[in-house]
Amino acid sequence: MKRLKRFFSMFTPFEYALWGSSVALILLSFFLCGNTQYLYLAASLTGACALILVAKGNVWGQIVSIAFSVLYGIISYSFRYFGEMITYLGMSAPIALITVFVWLKHPSAKKEEVKIRKTDGKELILALALGIAVSVVFYVILKALHTANLLISTFSVFTSFVASWLTLRRSTLYALAYALNDLTLIVLWAFATIENFEYLSMTVCFIVFFINDAYGLFNWIRLYNKQKLQ
Repeated sequence: MKRLKRFFSMFTPFEYALWGSSVALILLSFFLCGNTQYLYLAASLTGACALILVAKGNVWGQIVSIAFSVLYGIISYSFRYFGEMITYLGMSAPIALITVFVWLKHPSAKKEEVKIRKTDGKELILALALGIAVSVVFYVILKALHTANLLISTFSVFTSFVASWLTLRRSTLYALAYALNDLTLIVLWAFATIENFEYLSMTVCFIVFFINDAYGLFNWIRLYNKQKLQ
């Protein structure tokens, strides 16, 4: 019981407000659209929970991210976004699983938080180079699968890989890469919404994710500076 109280006490009033407003916006968009695809709702709510936990540097954020990856991969398959499906099921989920163990091995002095690292130029170049290499391979695969919106899907693979890699490396820049991925996915699902209005909830989902990742960037920089003094 004490551990549970300590877990909930780590969130600030602003973070509770951010999470609550994120959930409210997701629910509002889902029901106003008359959406009956409750898998979309489950994925969006799971993602919102994951992001606020990751923004806190808490390892449970990675565990919940695995669940989101599975749900999102299923949704992506339904609209022939094979890039998203393969990326989240074959890349994001496995990297998140590895990240769980990496974060558990590198706690900060405050046990609820991971020890955050500052990314130097060499590591950033490595992340970008690996991202480009992965994207080239995915482009060939996705083209063969006749993936919808191929170029945008390929760019999403790139941003998603870089974001996952930087999260694994406990970098303050992870959220910047995820925010760029969110913007890409807003465009991707906006195209889907034009064809089927039920996908509007997914577009709103990634708008919410963008706001949360923007906060994640701010909070990780704050946590990094705080941890340096511990």
